[in-house]
Formats: sequence, structure tokens, C-alpha cells
Amino acid sequence: MTIAAKERRIQAVKLADALNAIEGVPVSEYTKMLSHCWANGDSTGEQMKEALLASHYRLAAQEYSAHETMFSQEQ
Repeated sequence: MTIAAKERRIQAVKLADALNAIEGVPVSEYTKMLSHCWANGDSTGEQMKEALLASHYRLAAQEYSAHETMFSQEQ
């Protein structure tokens, strides 16, 4: 990857983080780490997307499990 391409990626990450901040959407440390790896060329956009989706699926499963446990205790 060229230096110019790396700089464009770094600027893209900064812009994405700024837009999320404006919208009030916090960026997790895990997402920041993945973005950093992508910007440096250590991972592809597809790898970053897959890692984020897997992380969100795990979080959703934990939330679902907690909800199910709470619901079953109420009955």
C-alpha cells in the first residue's frame, strides 16, 4: 500500500469516527482497533466487516440470553 493510500484510509477512519460522534454513536475500542488495522493495511475491509458482524452477533446473543433468563425468572 502506498503512503498516499494509507493516509486516505487514516482520514476516512477519522471522518467516520467524527460522523459517529456527531450522531451520538460511540465507537468501541474494538472497532477503533479494527479500523486502525484496516488503515495500516493489516486487514481488508471485508475482514473488518466480518469481525464486526461476529462481535455484534455475540453481543446480540448475550442480550437475548439475558432477556430469556430474566423472562423465565419472572414466570
